[in-house]
Amino acid sequence: MTPELVVQLARRSFEATLLLAAPLLIFSLVVGLAISIFQAVTSINEATLAFAPKIVAVMIAMVIFFPWMMSYMSDFTREIYALIAVMRR
Repeated sequence: MTPELVVQLARRSFEATLLLAAPLLIFSLVVGLAISIFQAVTSINEATLAFAPKIVAVMIAMVIFFPWMMSYMSDFTREIYALIAVMRR
């Protein structure tokens, strides 16, 4: 197992983590920003107001992006299993 292989594996793992988390985080960020603007416009200072819409937005994002996330994770797992033979040398 070479240092280059370890670095490549770590890099691919970080990329996979970021790509899989990005849609959920972006949906949550957009909804949070919209709620914050709404609170600023209406002068409602309720801290718990943003939680329920964010949870709903993340659930909707999961429903929308879950097939893509699963296929990406399956492909990544297959790549890792294919590298096992290389790592044993």
